[in-house]
Amino acid sequence: WTLIDRSHVPEGRSIVRLIWVHKRKRSGALKARLCVQECAQVRGVDFDQTFCATMRPTSLRALAAIANSAGMRMRRWDFVAAYLQGELEQDEVVYCHAPP
Repeated sequence: WTLIDRSHVPEGRSIVRLIWVHKRKRSGALKARLCVQECAQVRGVDFDQTFCATMRPTSLRALAAIANSAGMRMRRWDFVAAYLQGELEQDEVVYCHAPP
């Protein structure tokens, strides 16, 4: 983190907002994540690509068919959400407000 004045943000770059996302886990523990507010980002300016490693329905059906033909049982899967936790390039900079 490096705090800078708004006047030092380059022309055409937006300052994205950060929000706290709170969740109570099944065990009763509390979890908090600091996330970028998605609707504040502009494609091509703040990011240029996204990737989310999730399974397509056709892949799931193919996996189920292979497991069935091999006489295997499939266990329950729980796909709640997929979060993007990307690495920034060496010269990549994200301008955001200070955390609330």
